[in-house]
Amino acid sequence: MIRMVLIDLSGTLHIENQAISGAVQALNRLRETDLKVKFVTNTTKESKQILFDRLRNLGFAVNKDDILSSLGACRNLIIERKLKPLLMIAPEALEDFVGLECPSNKTPNAVVIGLAPTEFNYNRLNEAFRCLQNGAELIAIHAGKYYKTSDGLSLGPGCFVKGLEYSAQCSATLVGKPNKLFFQSALGDVSANETVMIGDDVTDDVKGAMDAGLQGYLVQTGKYKEGDEHKISPKPTKVFPSFVEAVDYIIAQLK
Repeated sequence: MIRMVLIDLSGTLHIENQAISGAVQALNRLRETDLKVKFVTNTTKESKQILFDRLRNLGFAVNKDDILSSLGACRNLIIERKLKPLLMIAPEALEDFVGLECPSNKTPNAVVIGLAPTEFNYNRLNEAFRCLQNGAELIAIHAGKYYKTSDGLSLGPGCFVKGLEYSAQCSATLVGKPNKLFFQSALGDVSANETVMIGDDVTDDVKGAMDAGLQGYLVQTGKYKEGDEHKISPKPTKVFPSFVEAVDYIIAQLK
């Protein structure tokens, strides 16, 4: 029995400012059922408010409180551990970290890294490296390999996280998907085996969810590449051409 559906955003519902064909209507149909619906995203280039506004402008019926972002999870971790970090995140995401960055007259005790193209230059990475050498801990909001943009696949933050780990000889704390705790934090009073995760990333979305006890539905949009469903074991619970077909299947199971 399915009681909750968790939905990835970028690559599953939309690609930048373009909604996946039929996704708006499919989400509306899902909303008409008694299922709980939440959105779980590793997007770190934009704050939760910017992301929410984008989704609403694309026509998606989304409540801001139903969006669980890795940025929010990271903010909670920083507060919980009383860290003063060097933030290597996109300017558009900084509003989610107001008041948390290390003061200029202090030495950071953590380096937080997300998808931040403007930050990935030698001087900035070297600054992060030196902080890590001085004992700061490395926190990766996520370590995605790549993601889909309107002009093709683009590098995610994973290679920069791995580079800092290699050079500073440390291990990063991973906050977002595929972290099991990230998925579990979305469940509330619903059991994992009553929950479906729909996403385009076979590793972070699908395998991460299945490792946490959820069902994992892979959609062949966004960053999906032919044969991705064969790259994990066990294989995805289900594979669909898009979010639309995944919703059609879920609704059919409720009858």
